[in-house]
Amino acid sequence: MIIKSRQLLVRDTVYNMIFRMFCQIICIAMILTLSLLNDSYAKKRGGVSILRDAEIERIIRRMAEPIFEVADLDKKSVNTYLINDDSLNAFVAGGQNIFIHSGLLIQAKTANQVIGVIAHETGHITGGHLSRFSDGVRSATVMTLLGAILGAAAIAAGSGDAGMALILGGQQIGTRTFLKYSRTQESAADQAGLTFLERSGQSGIGLIDFLDYLGDQELMTARYRDPYAGTHPVSSQRISKLRQRVESSIYFNTPSAPEIIEDFKRLQAKLYGYLKPPYATLNKYPQKDQSLYAKYARAFAYNKQHELDKAIKELNDLLHLYPNDGFFWETKGQVLFENGDILDSITSYRNAVKYQSDEPLIRVSLAQSLIAAEDNQYLDEALTHLKYALSRDPGNSFAWHQASVAYHRKDNEAMTYYSTAERFLLVGNLRGAMINAKHALDTLPKDTPQWIRAQDILVVTESNMSDKARKKQEKQKKKDKNKKVVKAHGSFN
Repeated sequence: MIIKSRQLLVRDTVYNMIFRMFCQIICIAMILTLSLLNDSYAKKRGGVSILRDAEIERIIRRMAEPIFEVADLDKKSVNTYLINDDSLNAFVAGGQNIFIHSGLLIQAKTANQVIGVIAHETGHITGGHLSRFSDGVRSATVMTLLGAILGAAAIAAGSGDAGMALILGGQQIGTRTFLKYSRTQESAADQAGLTFLERSGQSGIGLIDFLDYLGDQELMTARYRDPYAGTHPVSSQRISKLRQRVESSIYFNTPSAPEIIEDFKRLQAKLYGYLKPPYATLNKYPQKDQSLYAKYARAFAYNKQHELDKAIKELNDLLHLYPNDGFFWETKGQVLFENGDILDSITSYRNAVKYQSDEPLIRVSLAQSLIAAEDNQYLDEALTHLKYALSRDPGNSFAWHQASVAYHRKDNEAMTYYSTAERFLLVGNLRGAMINAKHALDTLPKDTPQWIRAQDILVVTESNMSDKARKKQEKQKKKDKNKKVVKAHGSFN
C-alpha cells in the first residue's frame, strides 16, 4: 500500500545528519547530509523520499532477482530501493544497492526496458565500479540515503557499532556529490548486463530502446537532460556496439514472461494513480477503460479527490473479479482508513494479511488500524502483527512507533521505552534514543534480548555524542552523584 506516514513513503520526518563510511582497503570518508521526507503524496521539499509499498517492491524483485542469480550474486544481499522522483534515473551506490527512480518506472514503455536497466546496474556492481565525487548536484542525498539505510540495517541486525559508524561517524558537513561513471565503466557494465540477460534467457532489446531514448538527450542542454544521461554517458558508438550483440542473440525476439508484463502494468497503474494529479490519472485511464489497470489507477485518483464512493466502487469491482488478491484488499483498507472508516479498514486489512501473510508492510498497516480503533481489545492482535513485521523489517521506524503506542496503551512501561529507543535511533534522534534506552535498561528484565539491545543502543549513542553533549552529560552525572551522596549522609547545614 502506498501511504503517507505509514509504509510507502519515507521513514519519518526530516532529519539532517552527517555520515562517514570507512573502507577497509581505501580509507575514504564520504561525508553526507540526510534529508528524508514524510509528506503527503511524497511532495519534495528539497530532499529525497523513499517509496515503500509491498506490491511494488515485490514486482521489482521479481524482475531483478533472475539477473542477480545469473550474476552469481546473493540475491538477499542485493538491495533495491524506489525513490520518489519524476526523473528518468537509476544508480548503484555503496556496493550492492540499486536505487530506481519512480520516473523511470512510469516512463518505461515495457518491463524489458526496466529489466535491461537493472541488468546494466548489476554490471556496475559485479564490476566493482566506484562512484566518484563531483560538484553541481542539488545535494548529497544519493549517498546519504545509502548511509541511513545501511546503518539502520546494521543496527537492526545487532551490529550496533558498525551501524552507528555508518550513520553517525562523521562530524563534518557534507559536500555536494553525485555518481558519474566513465565511458569505460559504462561499456563494461553494458557487456556484463547483456551477458546476464542472455544467461537468464531474456532479450536485450529493452536496454537498447532505453539507450536510444537517452541518446537523444545528448542533444539537449544539461538543464533539460534526464539525470541518467548525465551520469551514464551515452554515445552513438556505444549504442551501435550493443545493438550488434543484442540482434545476434538467440533471445533477441524473446518476449518477457506474461506474468512479468502483467505485474509491470499493475505497477505502473498504481504508481501513476498514487503520484500523479487526479486529472492526469483520469486522462490516462478514462472511465471507458474498464481494464484492471485503469480501475486500479482511478481508485487512487478518486481517493485523492475525496470521492470515496467512486474509489470503493472501483476496488469492489476488482475484488469481485479477484477476491483473493491481497493487494487489492490492502488498497481498499488504505482508502477506508484515510477516510476515517477505521473498523471497515480493519476488515479489509485482515483480508489482505490473509492472502499476503508474508508481507511485513501490510501487517504494519493492519496494526495501525487496530490501534487507531482506540479499543484495547485490539492491542494484542496489533502487537502480534508488529512483532512479525519487525522480525523481518527491523528498520521500519513507523512500526516501532506503532509498537510504542500499543505498549503504552497496555501500560507496559519497559517495552514502551524500548520501542521508542529503537524508533529514535532509526530517525536519528540520538538524545531521545539514549534517554529511552536508559529507561528501558532500568525497567526491562535483565539479559533478555530487548535488554541487551537497549544496552547496545545506549553504548553507541553515548559514544557518538558530540564532545559538548558528552561533557554536559558527564557534568549532569556528577551532579546526580553528589545529590545521592547528600541524600545518603544527610544535609551539610
